[in-house]
Amino acid sequence: MRVWLCSLAVLWTGVLPGALLAQQITGAVDARMLRYPDVSATEIAFVYAGDIWIVPKTGGTATRLSSPRGEEQFPRFSPDGSRLAYSANYDGNLDVYVAPTHGGLPLRLTYHGAPDRMVDWYPDGQRLLFASSRTSFRERFNQLYSISAQGGLPERLPVPYGEFGAIAPDGRTLAYTPISVDFRTWKRYRGGMNADIWLFDLQTYSARNLTRHEANDSQPMWHGTTLYFLSDRGPHKRHNLWACDTRSGTFRQVTFFKDYDVTFPSIGPQDIVFENGGRLYLLDLQTEKYHEVQIRVVTDRATLKPRQQNVSSYIQGCDISPSGKRAVFAARGRLFTVPAEHGVVRSLGHEADAADRYPAWSPDGQWVACFSDRTGEYELTLRPASGSGSTRTLTTLGPGYRYRPWWSPDSRKLAFIDQAMRLHLHELDSGTTRVIDRQLWMYHSDLDRFRVSWSADSRWLAYARDCTNGHTAIVLYDTRTAQAHQVTSGFYDDSQPVFDPDGKYLYFLTGRSFTPVYSDLDNTWVYPNTTQIAAVPLRKDVPSPLAPRNDDEGEKKDKPEDKKPAEKKTDKPQAETKPSPVEIDLADFERRVVLLPSKPGRYDDLWAAPGKLIYRRLPRAGSGDEKSPVVFYDLEKREEKTILDDADDAILCAKRDKLLVRKKTDYAIIEVKENQKMDKKLATGNLEAVIDPVAEWRQIFLDAWRFQRDYFYDPGLHGVDWEAMRQHYSRLLADCVTRWDVNAVIGDLIAELNASHTYRSGGDLEQPESRSVGYLGCDFTFEQGAYRIAKIIDGAPWDAEVRSPLRQPGVQVQEGDFLLAVNGVPLDPAFEPAAAFQGLADKPVLLTVNSKPTREGAREVLVQTLASEARLRQLAWIEANRQRVEKASGGQIGYVYVPDTARNGQSELVRQFRAQFDKPGLIIDERFNSGGQIPDRFVELIGRSLLNYWGVRDGLDWPWPRTAHRGPKVMLINGWSGSGGDCFPYYFKKAGLGLLIGQRTWGGLIGMTGVPPLIDNGSVTVPTFGIYDTEGQWIIEGFGVSPDIEVVDDPGLMAQGQDPQLDRAVAEILKALKANPPKTVPKPKYPIRAPD
Repeated sequence: MRVWLCSLAVLWTGVLPGALLAQQITGAVDARMLRYPDVSATEIAFVYAGDIWIVPKTGGTATRLSSPRGEEQFPRFSPDGSRLAYSANYDGNLDVYVAPTHGGLPLRLTYHGAPDRMVDWYPDGQRLLFASSRTSFRERFNQLYSISAQGGLPERLPVPYGEFGAIAPDGRTLAYTPISVDFRTWKRYRGGMNADIWLFDLQTYSARNLTRHEANDSQPMWHGTTLYFLSDRGPHKRHNLWACDTRSGTFRQVTFFKDYDVTFPSIGPQDIVFENGGRLYLLDLQTEKYHEVQIRVVTDRATLKPRQQNVSSYIQGCDISPSGKRAVFAARGRLFTVPAEHGVVRSLGHEADAADRYPAWSPDGQWVACFSDRTGEYELTLRPASGSGSTRTLTTLGPGYRYRPWWSPDSRKLAFIDQAMRLHLHELDSGTTRVIDRQLWMYHSDLDRFRVSWSADSRWLAYARDCTNGHTAIVLYDTRTAQAHQVTSGFYDDSQPVFDPDGKYLYFLTGRSFTPVYSDLDNTWVYPNTTQIAAVPLRKDVPSPLAPRNDDEGEKKDKPEDKKPAEKKTDKPQAETKPSPVEIDLADFERRVVLLPSKPGRYDDLWAAPGKLIYRRLPRAGSGDEKSPVVFYDLEKREEKTILDDADDAILCAKRDKLLVRKKTDYAIIEVKENQKMDKKLATGNLEAVIDPVAEWRQIFLDAWRFQRDYFYDPGLHGVDWEAMRQHYSRLLADCVTRWDVNAVIGDLIAELNASHTYRSGGDLEQPESRSVGYLGCDFTFEQGAYRIAKIIDGAPWDAEVRSPLRQPGVQVQEGDFLLAVNGVPLDPAFEPAAAFQGLADKPVLLTVNSKPTREGAREVLVQTLASEARLRQLAWIEANRQRVEKASGGQIGYVYVPDTARNGQSELVRQFRAQFDKPGLIIDERFNSGGQIPDRFVELIGRSLLNYWGVRDGLDWPWPRTAHRGPKVMLINGWSGSGGDCFPYYFKKAGLGLLIGQRTWGGLIGMTGVPPLIDNGSVTVPTFGIYDTEGQWIIEGFGVSPDIEVVDDPGLMAQGQDPQLDRAVAEILKALKANPPKTVPKPKYPIRAPD
């Protein structure tokens, strides 16, 4: 049970008053990064370091009220100030709690698995308002709920969507925003998701849009007939407080901040409190003057103290030592070497506010190369492999991100590629670095796995270079002449070239096996499993590795080498004889390509060892296989043998006799022999480091800033002075006390780009334990002192994908029955029914049900709960819409819902389109579409044109293509349709397929292709490509796709069960069908071809 702490004496257990006083003297700090404030008649509540604190309105020293694991949000005083309601993720999910303001235990009010965000109190102080997606048919939007401050069953308000809101003092009018961008990292946004404030009469269900502005207006607060709210409609487009006289409809700006946005204001009896730049301000409602509240907190700031931490879960790069005795790992920005079996884990040195990435062990064993930002930018760096000695920074390249360096065999050169796809060559002897080539199409994931291969004499560099047709071709770079030679044509997709150690062959992967796989639904085809392994003799006089053999009596055999006693192994390889020069006949190179007898499929991690070709065989597409065995092709015996039955990565050591392999989070060093096991795992669990949070956060912030600088699709960063933004927001880092705070600062930073797809998430966050919730797929009401099953959620009768447990065959539970107990425990009316299903997701439960609210005559039913109702509720909504369209059109119009443009949306489109393409008209509903892929194939399917008919003797003639819809179509869109959900209607309209109906889309169409992770496994996203049209104009981003016919989702109409957008779509299709009725092409008379 969690205690709501009422004093510092309770918080700091065992601290004597004198010691406490001393701590107050020495530990009190000026508090910043104060979030989610609220104000009562006398006090301010706020969140600091993830906990709730209270301070007098006049300021001073704050008192912490809570300190459990997890984060609290949105504390809200009851109207009389005696209680605080708030949201917290104590159990891994955001729920609503209420507690006495000055001591006592918090009462948990909500138990559903969806996030429940506290919004406000009702004016009478008896009920609370919160936002949740618990019964939303798409989790992209929330709805507003009320719940008694004593607990019980939440009740959904009649408005269809809701994010922030407030009940007027008369208890009748709800001011609210159906949509919100308050949690988005996108400043100065003007797309279709911009928020307006609506007024909704809770008695008559009448509604009106109060603000109607292109800016974002949100978080309304009532003060008499004046509505205060947050808006960025001012000249600087910073969020400030505004006020509206709801009687006259006049607006005025109240605050005028220019440097930082006002966030999360909240109103009390006499004041509004709000946050700006990490500080709290109080605005007097009488004078509308505001001032900063000076707040101090007594805290040891334990989250900022350096700490010893295991960093094995933060590995982001690795390599194997030349002899295979050790492996090097980059973990949490530090380098460690780990023995293959015996010995100690060795740290290679580290600066607290720097990160080392992409370790690569030199073939001579002396150095580990990496890219380190110890100088302020990621530069090529050498750290002594022994862990002692001086670190060397080799380059001064400046801004940019670089990927894994590749050593030449003589340990005198390094090749690497950067984020701009430039291939560099660094020579240690001269200290020079030059660009030797540049790629065309590669994204972060391609660059992250980009490989080069050196010839044994360190002269030649082999790599794959992309072509304008999207393939990659093999290139050989001659370091002696400084010339690059493309040696394959690019007619096929060739990649991962590797030299054999003897200098005779070059091996590579090539996609040149074309065996079609046909769809079960139509004649669509794809070509998976195209990759084979190729070998090329480097010289014309070198025979094919598959050349025919002829065993004759006089034929000479290679004389076996004399066996020598085994020498003691060390991390440093023994000196070797100088390799023979590698000569290459560049002419007719591709004509010498030989395909090895490996089955076409999917391959990775190609390496060459003496007499062996090593690779990972990935599961063939469509095979159902799950393993990726590491195998080698024996060039002498010409057969494949398995080294390890499954691995996710494999790296060959410089001596070419051992492999570093990874399977999930386990690593091992194995020999290049048959039937190896990962039974001697590397001791990566022993990676320990001292983490200095303050220093590390500086590095993380800088990476987030640099990644936008280096990867953003527009090198001018939308005209934003990015260096000024770094300085502006880095000032807030000094006030951060949690990783949540750091994410907030990073979010504000990247939001300044005024761009979509700029997100931040994760990192080393404090996470509470999570508990699942089981679901029955139904809605409840509270009647006669018990919980009644008011509605069982049903999808289409033919849809067996997911069904309510109460609809399973043999389960005799009906709508109207009462649920009395779960697993024999009676339901408590003081808690919502979800409280009885904590920890019971996807588990069998015994339900006690009855047709009346008593135990007499009750029966027990065993069901298997759902882990989520989201899919079921979506299917029910889709089916209700389909039936609505079916009924309104007399069966003439089909209805297809596309939830996203990723795999799920693709499957839904095919599933629903295939079943209804024969309808005369078709509605494509992409409202709430969450995006995914670029949906060109979606439009290809919908837009197929009828080409001809095939006449047959019996049965129906065949229209061709079979799955071509020949009638009128419309598409429904709204502000939640974004990314691929922006692109889909744009393509639909550009293809001339029909009208767009609804409201303007989100306007987020600059996409992501990935960037490196942050060192603590946090992430930021960077838009790396933007859309412009065939006329050369940037489009959609920041605005959206406008409908041909605008239809607003009027909350009043929707509260009465209408769907004005869908209804208009039906009307437009019927109009089109009436104007152009479907035409049936009659079969012509059969030809007479008999002779005259």
